[in-house]
Amino acid sequence: MGGVDLQPLPIIVKATIPIHDVDPTILFGCNDEFIKKIQTRFNVTIALRNNALQVKGDEKNVRDAARMIKQMIGTGETGKDDVYKKVSEVEENDPSQVTTPKRLVKAKTEGQASYLSAIDNNDIVISIGPAGTGKTYLGVAKAVAYLMAHKVERIMLTRPAVEAGESLGFLPGAIEEKVDPYLRPLFDALNDFLPFDRVKKYMAMKTIEVAPLAYMRGRTLNDSFIILDEAQNTTSIQMKMFLTRMGWRSKVVVTGDITQVDLPPNVFSGLIEIQHLLKAIEGIKFVYLNEKDVVRHHLVQKMIRAYEEKNTK
Repeated sequence: MGGVDLQPLPIIVKATIPIHDVDPTILFGCNDEFIKKIQTRFNVTIALRNNALQVKGDEKNVRDAARMIKQMIGTGETGKDDVYKKVSEVEENDPSQVTTPKRLVKAKTEGQASYLSAIDNNDIVISIGPAGTGKTYLGVAKAVAYLMAHKVERIMLTRPAVEAGESLGFLPGAIEEKVDPYLRPLFDALNDFLPFDRVKKYMAMKTIEVAPLAYMRGRTLNDSFIILDEAQNTTSIQMKMFLTRMGWRSKVVVTGDITQVDLPPNVFSGLIEIQHLLKAIEGIKFVYLNEKDVVRHHLVQKMIRAYEEKNTK
């Protein structure tokens, strides 16, 4: 059969990896996301049979996948946190999703995928968009993933309390009770990604801090993932104070909705100001989300569009 180039068929092999001494919930991850990532990356199939993983596919792919699984097993004996460090190697090939201890988070729109990618590739990311676009949710998910992979040593979550003025004195109760309503959305996001007991432990150790913006004054945060939420309600002075808290090897994410500013009419929003002030600085990335990135009820998209049309008339 002249002229026909016959290519050899790939050699399909199977490898068996015992997992007797490993907790499968640690090795597999939430909804088997760790194993699924390895299957996708190496184009193999993986099945659990009699306390062993059977990996099937092309010879080289099986060899590479088996090596990754054995690395995970070696760390799996010590706990989930070390497994996350190994899995981060797989994660880097798919920046549109984030693995956390409780769930696998996936970008649902191109805008959200760009947001997650921007965090990986820039030290400061400013995400601006309407409610429901995942600005805070995805930011906190990324912070937890970075902490689990030991890319940072702590997480700092903050937002301006009580409409940016931070005038808490007129509210009843201790300081914790006063700020709780304003910080609750950040706690809720944390609890979506980490077990409650782990959140409590990390907060006791100051590995995770959730505090009003005023508490940031005078601090320098190294090896940290720092998120400023509701940034549209910061003044120019507050925004400068926050951004200059950034230390070495840290990530900063700023989120806000410039259509929902609660500042007095004569006070200019720090978030609006930095759009013009910092836009040309390398290493600072602005990501703009819109109604197409809203992942709540479909009516939310329509309502946002209606308000935007009103404001442009």
